[in-house]
Parts: sequence; C-alpha cells; structure tokens
Amino acid sequence: MKFEPKFLDYDLSPCTGLTRESWLEAGKYMLEGIFQHIDDFEKPIVMPRKETEITYPHLRDSEEAQHTQRLAEIFEGLTRSFFIAAPMIQNIPELEICGYPMAKYYKNQVLRCCTKGDALYIGTYEDQQDITGHADPFRAFQQTVETCALVICLWVSREQIWDTYTREEKDIIADFLESYAHENTVPQNWRLFNMLDMAFLHMEGYPIQKDVMLDHAQAILNYYAGDGWYRDGHSFDYYSCWAFNVYAPIWNLWYGYENEPYLAKQFEEHSNRLMETYGDFFDRDGWTNMWGRSNIYRNAATSAFDGNMLLRDSKGDPGLARRISSGSLMQFLGREDFLWEGIPTLGFYGQFSPLVQGYSCAESPFWLGKAFLCLHLPAEHPFWTAKENNGTWDELKKDQVKVTALNGPALCFSNHEANGETILRTGKVVKNVGDIHGMWNYSKLCYNTKYPWESVPRESIPRKSISGESVPHPAEKGGQACPVEAQQYVLLDSTTGKISRANVTFWYGEEQEVLYRRQFFDYRLDTECHWIQAVNLADFAVPCGILRVDKLRLHRCPVELTLGSYGFPDNGTEVIEKAQRGGKAIILKGRDSQGNEKQMAMTIYYGGWKDLKLLRSTGTNPDSEKSVVLYAETARKKQYGYEPYILISQVLTKESHLDFEEDELFPIEELVYADPEWCGGYGPVIIRLKDGTEKHIEFEGIEGKLTL
Repeated sequence: MKFEPKFLDYDLSPCTGLTRESWLEAGKYMLEGIFQHIDDFEKPIVMPRKETEITYPHLRDSEEAQHTQRLAEIFEGLTRSFFIAAPMIQNIPELEICGYPMAKYYKNQVLRCCTKGDALYIGTYEDQQDITGHADPFRAFQQTVETCALVICLWVSREQIWDTYTREEKDIIADFLESYAHENTVPQNWRLFNMLDMAFLHMEGYPIQKDVMLDHAQAILNYYAGDGWYRDGHSFDYYSCWAFNVYAPIWNLWYGYENEPYLAKQFEEHSNRLMETYGDFFDRDGWTNMWGRSNIYRNAATSAFDGNMLLRDSKGDPGLARRISSGSLMQFLGREDFLWEGIPTLGFYGQFSPLVQGYSCAESPFWLGKAFLCLHLPAEHPFWTAKENNGTWDELKKDQVKVTALNGPALCFSNHEANGETILRTGKVVKNVGDIHGMWNYSKLCYNTKYPWESVPRESIPRKSISGESVPHPAEKGGQACPVEAQQYVLLDSTTGKISRANVTFWYGEEQEVLYRRQFFDYRLDTECHWIQAVNLADFAVPCGILRVDKLRLHRCPVELTLGSYGFPDNGTEVIEKAQRGGKAIILKGRDSQGNEKQMAMTIYYGGWKDLKLLRSTGTNPDSEKSVVLYAETARKKQYGYEPYILISQVLTKESHLDFEEDELFPIEELVYADPEWCGGYGPVIIRLKDGTEKHIEFEGIEGKLTL
C-alpha cells in the first residue's frame, strides 16, 4: 500500500503539501513495514528476501563466507533502518511501532551487536580477519560502512539512546568502533566512514590516531573535481551527494571546525558550491534521476541538502531543499510497487534485478533512510519553516530550456519547461569491456527523470543481421541477443555477429550550446585507440528533448549500428508513423504502470540512418513489465569508402497525450555540409532550425581537449 500523508499544508508547501508532520508520518510508515516482520524483541532486522541470485548472502559461497555475510546483513539491517528510526526517536522519544518501543529496541540491538559473546555479536575488524582466514592488511569489510551509519544515528538520538548507556556499555561500543575506525578501508568514499568513526570517538573522549584521521581527510579533499562534486573511484555518481556531501559536513561539526579548520573550510565551500546547481539536477516534480550505481538507494540523493543545512555557513535554499526532498520522497513512497512485504524492493520502483549489485542485501535499500536525517533539524529550522519554492522551474518561460554543464564531473543537465523533465548527459566514463551493468548505470547517452534507463531488450531480433544476411546469433553465449539498447549506440559486426557497446566516454564540454563527447566501443587499454570503433557525439537541448548530430569514427568494417530511444512503458501503446522532408518519426502514446499519460517520439533524418523501427520487450524496464524501444539503424558500413558519416536523430517526450507539432517532430529547415558529397566527412555541419535558430557542429579540433 502506498504512503498517503494525512498532514498537508499547501500554504507552507505549495508544491507538495508536505510538512514536518508529513515526514514523521512517512517515518512511521517505513518503520511499520519493517517491524511487522519482527516477532520477538530480541530478533535482529533481517527482512524477507525476494531476490537470491545476485544479492548477499551468496548461496553459492562457502559456509564460512555465508556466515560472515549473514553477520554483515544483520548489521546492515540494524544501522540502515536506524537512519529512519533515529530521527523518529529524537522527535518522538516514546515512539512504539508494532508494539515495540523504538528507543529500547535499538539501544538493545546496538549493544548486543558490539558485545563479544552475544549471539548477535558482529565482530571487530580483527575478528573478521580470523573468521575469514584472511590476514590481508588491505582487506575491507562491509561492517566499516555500517559503523559510520551507527555513529550518525547514535548522535542523532543521543539523549534517548547513547546518553542512557552506562560507562561500561559505552566502552564496549567504543572498542568495537575503534577497530573499524583505524583499520583498512577502501580508497574512495569509504575513507569518510573511518573519519566519522574516529570523530565520534574523539567527541566522546576516546583516543584516536590523529595522523590516520588527517591522512583520510586530505585524501577526501583531493578527490574533489569541482562544482561541488567528488570523484568516487573513477566514477561520478550520487555517492558524491549522499556520501561526500553528507559525511563531510557532519565531520566538520564533530571534528573539522575545531581541529582542522582549513579542511573544514574546504568541505564547507564544496558543499555550498554543489548547492549552486544541485537543485537543477532534479525535475519539476522534484524527482531523482535513475543514474549511477546503487539505484536502490533512491531518494537518499536528497540528503546532500540536509548535509548543507548542518554547516555553519550554509548557502542552500531551504525552501527549495524541502521541496525537492519531499518531491523525491513521494516519487517512491507514493507508488504501490515501491514496497514488497512492507520493505523497499531491490529496484528503483518495483523489483528490478538488472540494476542490483552483488554488494547489496535485502536490507540495503534502507540507505534511503538518509533522506529522513532532515528530521534531525529542529522544527524551527528554515528547512521546515521556509515556504516551498521550485527554483529554476519557477523562472523558466514557455518552452525554455536551462542547460548546466559542469566540466569537473563531466555532467550536463537540462531543465525542460515544456515537459517538466530533467535530462542528464554524462562523460568521463570508463567501464570494463563486457560490464553491461556499468554501461547502463553510467554510459547511456541520456538519463531522463521520467524515463528510467532500460536494460537490454529481451525480445530477440531474428538470426540475421539488420541488413538481412544470416550471421551467428550474437547472444547464444550470455543471453544478450538483441543488438538494440535504450539510449545507447550498439555496433554489430556484420560478419561475425559480435555486438559491441560503448564502454568509455570522453568529455569535451559545451560550446555554443552544443555538448561534445566521444564514445569508444570495446575500449581496451592494451589496444591502440585509433584502431577502436568510436562515435563523436554532438547534441543540444530542444524544448521536449535532445537533438543529436553525431559522427561515425569507424575502422573495422563491415558493421551496422543502432541507436535506441528511452524505454517506453507498454501498457497499451498507440503507434503513429510520420514522414517529412527526408526524415521519419514514430510517436508512441500510452501510460506508465501508475496510469499517468506518456508520449514519446523519435525522429531520424536519412543519410547516415537507413530506417526507424520499434522493438517490444518484457522485464527490462524499471517502471513497467512490458516496454517499447524505438531504434534507428544504419545500412552496412563498407571497409573503406566515402559515405554518410553524420547521424541525425532526436527523442522527444511529454507527460501528456497532447500531439507534438509537425515542427517539433521535424525541426530542421536546412542542413549545410562543408563537403560536396553531403556526407559530413569533414568541416562544420550547419543545422538551421524552423524556429529560426542555427547550430554549428564541428568535430575538428575537439581531439586535444577530450578528457577522462
């Protein structure tokens, strides 16, 4: 059953109606879903498990490994659900859920997990090494992640839980924390977990190794890429927002402001820099985009606003912060398929295995509880008292698009007034060849807040090439039969049937409102890059979507390419075809799984493209069991020979069935090529649009400024 708040105030919150009371209602709703499965006060938070093939405990592992994983699951269930429970306990100390007093339950469970000899004892870092038989000094354990959640929640509920422990009990918990605080961690956002563990211990009067603290902190500072974003490993994703820009402000409060003012000032400035543009990362409804890994954490992405509000010199807009936080909360809690047996599914909306990573367990989605940390802010805080505003969306004029391009993290996001959607285009992506999950998470050409990414369509194209000749079926090994993917170029070797996907994206940036990137297919570090197939990307925003003017950079032929639209929910879809002046468009009209009107159109212009088609799929869309992907296809490319290089297409979307205008579907008035063969092999391509604007696309010269 979806969450339906009873407390609404549209004077204070004209966009969502949600207030602080509404959030407290939502916290109870989440906790009731959890505690309906706890039939004994002493039992840990281990939830029903729907998915068993990907998530841990991994059933194919050894008994010893599964034992370690079960301990990690118990701790993860405790600490991540505590993200929701702690601020609820702080606000309602006597809170009972399903007959259990929350403060007493969590106080008991925390102490038991830290107490040697208890049946729920998780074990110190050294204990984990003994259990696993790994004396590797560089080994890291999941428990390190959860200790950080634990100390945050003990801080939030200090008066109700931490302060009620005896000195002896506090020492037991501190000894447990000390182990993970000072031992090995993963050299990316994990360093912050150790930093907060140490900061909490220091704040409570326990000794810490300050040189270790400083080493982690300087490393975190050096992961900063600009514009408020940190690089996590190689990637940029929401970890920059729900880890770096939440934990660093808390660290400032606990330790940095007093002990490391230079570092604290830098972290504060970075958070404030994020706030300058982060509001535009969300759409008109405050929805979070499905992008990057760990999508099961959903609206935890809004916790960066709360992090900023904790700073001494916060620059975030509290009315906008609450509007987005509440909008994203209802994006998920307002759906019938969000919960399975009362707990968040392992998906973005409903259960969706293609996005699930092996480091997750049934309790992992409770990381979204970070969004509830805003309840730690007192009722009189501006976050709760300021009138909601919709930031950029309140300022956009009819059909206007606001584009923000950030070169540091290679992120370009556009806010489209015409449909209320936000589209994200990314760069600086490096994934291993064959890592299709990584490509879905990071390497799609566009990510749309209203069209979550689709995995490889399940319906196979017949056993022949797009051109019609028989080839070996490309997915008889591995099960990926379809040379079409949503918002990705897919390259098909016409001779062997081998499918290649773009696993590396270089970033050039925006120039004269055109974003330039390059994608390589099957990029390998041990291969000379000029022998690798690639596509130069150039695209720009139009009122309802993105128009592409891409250029082939191919070597090994014969090959054929496809380009997919977004995945479209297929719950009864009307299909309309139109043609005009050397182009073709297919329009889809239908509804998503919640009954909301949807419309999508894809247009191609002939020359580089041969045709535009439709493919239906099952089980590959996060929103709907059935889906449709529109896709363009090229003719076979010759080994060598001057032929069309430029691929012009666009995808438009609307959240209504109001027809697209002809000039929207076919926006180009004139195409001007520099070469006499009208192929776009060299020189600029001039796009004159029917609305009177003109775009100059020129790939020559981008080579020297491409970055990873």
